[in-house]
Amino acid sequence: MINKIYGLLGICAKAGDIVSGTDITIETVEKKKAKLVIVAENCSEKTIKNIKFICEKNNVPIYVFGNIEDISKSIGKNNRGIIAIKNENIATEIIKKICGGDTIG
Repeated sequence: MINKIYGLLGICAKAGDIVSGTDITIETVEKKKAKLVIVAENCSEKTIKNIKFICEKNNVPIYVFGNIEDISKSIGKNNRGIIAIKNENIATEIIKKICGGDTIG
């Protein structure tokens, strides 16, 4: 399941539907272009708290998932712990997988 999420992140990155890094992610959220934000579990507590606040203020779903190394590798970048996904369909699929698959009810 986790590998599928990283696979989806890779597809999204190839399509140009991901921004990564703190500043650009915040900018994307505030411009209402982000459909989902993912923050690595090994980011600092302060960073996670700040990003959560901005996402909640702008009604963007946010998940703390994975680690900086795996997220970075899946999107072909270095040292990226915060990403915003701009593709609604992929964002929905990733949320489903993070929340435990395709189970309904």
